[in-house]
Amino acid sequence: MQEELETLLTAAFKSERIQARRLAALDGIAGDAALQRILEQAAGTQGLAALLAARTQARAADAQRKAQKISDRQQAQAARRLPAGPASAWRGWFDGSAHPNPGKLGIGALLLGPNGERIEVSEAAGYGSSSDAEYAALTAVLQAALGVRPPPAQLLLYGDSQVVINDVLGTAAAGAKGLEIHRATVVALLEQLHDVTLRWLPRHRNGEADRLSQLAIAGWVEEDPPPLAV
Repeated sequence: MQEELETLLTAAFKSERIQARRLAALDGIAGDAALQRILEQAAGTQGLAALLAARTQARAADAQRKAQKISDRQQAQAARRLPAGPASAWRGWFDGSAHPNPGKLGIGALLLGPNGERIEVSEAAGYGSSSDAEYAALTAVLQAALGVRPPPAQLLLYGDSQVVINDVLGTAAAGAKGLEIHRATVVALLEQLHDVTLRWLPRHRNGEADRLSQLAIAGWVEEDPPPLAV
């Protein structure tokens, strides 16, 4: 009985709990019975069980959103504390876009050298998911770094995809499914460079790479038709 009451209390809105207390006082009935009656009225034809299930799902989704906001805020704070690195270091930013998701891919990357060097990448990248696009952008900026002669002694790379960055760094509990080939390509490129630091940063601080990826989407030319759905 106590468990049922807790379920009702958790599902009820504040206004419904107030109504239930008033109903209990007016009709001289127990608080849990009054609350159940109020919720049954709110449920209407869908039934109380469906109402409770829907509200439980909604509360879980809301809790997940709040947890994600906290995580994003902590990540942003950590990103602001990132060391600037030595003056001789190269810096790169990458971003990928899928329109829709999955759909047409556009990638953008910016590589800046200590002596004013600037390399931009803005290219179409076929079809796939947003993670495919992010990985393609990371691959492109690494290839651009390898094209510098001599290659950077130290390279600081920033992207806003937690999925890709965690996958490359191996900080996720398990590797991202379906991205194994992308990861192997990136790892092989990393092994060819001397010292690469890969860090996450919030999307609003990755504006130049995002701009380049959106330019690629805007100029997207379909050379081959997308694969047929099976």
